[in-house]
Amino acid sequence: MYRVVASRAFRAGAPQKAFGCWFNLSSRSAHTLPFATLEADEISGSKPGEVYNLVQGKWTGSSIWNTLLDPLNGEPFIKIAEVGEKEIQPFVESLSKCPKHGLHNPFKSPERYLLYGDISTKAAHMLSLPKVSNFFTRLIQRVSPKSYQQALGEVQVTQKFLENFCGDQVRFLARSFAVPGNHLGQQSHGYRWPYGPVAIITPFNFPLEIPVLQLMGALYMGNKPILKVDSKVSIVMEQMMRLLHYCGLPVEDVDFINSDGKTMNKLLMEANPRMTLFTGSSRVAEKLAVDLKGRVKLEDAGFDWKILGPDVNEVDYVSWVCDQDAYACSGQKCSAQSVLFMHENWSSTSLLSKMKDLADRRKLEDLTVGPVLTFTTEAMLEHMNKLLKVPGSKLLFGGEELKNHSIPSIYGALKPTAIFVPLEEILKDGNYELVTREIFGPFQIVTEYKQDQLPLVLNALERMHAHLTAAVVSNDPLFLQEVIGNTVNGTTYAGLRARTTGAPQNHWFGPSGDPRGAGIGTPEAIKLVWSSHREIIYDYGPVPGNWEIPPST
Repeated sequence: MYRVVASRAFRAGAPQKAFGCWFNLSSRSAHTLPFATLEADEISGSKPGEVYNLVQGKWTGSSIWNTLLDPLNGEPFIKIAEVGEKEIQPFVESLSKCPKHGLHNPFKSPERYLLYGDISTKAAHMLSLPKVSNFFTRLIQRVSPKSYQQALGEVQVTQKFLENFCGDQVRFLARSFAVPGNHLGQQSHGYRWPYGPVAIITPFNFPLEIPVLQLMGALYMGNKPILKVDSKVSIVMEQMMRLLHYCGLPVEDVDFINSDGKTMNKLLMEANPRMTLFTGSSRVAEKLAVDLKGRVKLEDAGFDWKILGPDVNEVDYVSWVCDQDAYACSGQKCSAQSVLFMHENWSSTSLLSKMKDLADRRKLEDLTVGPVLTFTTEAMLEHMNKLLKVPGSKLLFGGEELKNHSIPSIYGALKPTAIFVPLEEILKDGNYELVTREIFGPFQIVTEYKQDQLPLVLNALERMHAHLTAAVVSNDPLFLQEVIGNTVNGTTYAGLRARTTGAPQNHWFGPSGDPRGAGIGTPEAIKLVWSSHREIIYDYGPVPGNWEIPPST
């Protein structure tokens, strides 16, 4: 078992000193950030980063240390203290100590709502500092390679989210309501109540934004979470946990674990959390829903669609948004554009040629295209070749491995790729599952529909299983009305500037059409995912002076 030495960020009184340090950070080197235990740009084979676990308020190692390969060059560069199946008991015990009514609720320790408003204020300010922002941006790039601007955007969304819940905003999440009763002294009150012990499982593609937004939502409402982030990127959230501690987060409020899926599943079965939030693949989501008897909220995979309506405008802009939606972060967004339904009016424009030109601009050097962490190159090319066997299909661009790269073979390295498949072929039973298989990489399907074929497009959308994001690119109100009224995607962008990706912190992001669907980022999402409704009916009296025992009923 490894033992980690506490940094000065955890000395008694550090949170109270935090504001005094902030104003000097601009003149300090990054490795002296008061919470950090590493420097993002120094992580290497000769100086590997180390990722620990947090349980019952203590940072711990494990008997197993797994080594991660740098996704850009294959060099072993991070050690992960992965908890094995025989080491989960402290985590089980920690969760079991939290009662069903949570660490706080409207009737218990209400001062903790104020505490979390203060923590959010301090953490938001920390992330606004250039050296702190750059630290997390570069750390994200090291483990989930994406352009600097894309990684920075993730930090900025997280910072704005924390700003949104400063001061009294946390207690406003627990706002109650009252309804007059039937007689004097009776009132019913509705409250938002925590679940108590909960679990959060998040993926690799947004190493900071998704776990922070869901973790803080869980804490705001009074829950005690155990957090598991995909081990490939968990170093980012481990450092963020240290920042939150520095900003006053009680060290025992959150447990943080690194493990494989099998171990985490065993932990969930033994600890029996009251609710589990899972963001990731549909296959794992469905397994968890069964194992945990439905006590889950899911933001699973999305084969996300975009429809270009009959009104053609701003071809340059629309083609740029299509490129961003399909290929930013190498297509590794749950909101990435997976299929483009193009009205025939767009076929006579330069849309496709402009999309090709924009895709060709992307290069490994600036990480505007990069490693695919869940599909190998061979797997993506094999899928492409199957699609090209569909009658009428053709390669529009891409379809080749990246040149002159050192990305390890366990990952993928593919040029941004688009394949045209005729709409009639997509709808055939033998093709539909193949065409709508989500490839979590720089890969999209393009098709065309004629003026009278919108019902066929809507039929294709109706048959899809996941309903996360969508875009209807049109300023025609009747067209928008028709498409929106016949679809269900939880986050749908509509209008000429519609996109499928780029969700900020200021609107709901999540699937629709599934009672297990989770949202993220907004007050509505936090209340839906991290609390349940409790009704308390007060009935003080008085009993009427002339009351008598009535006949039995």
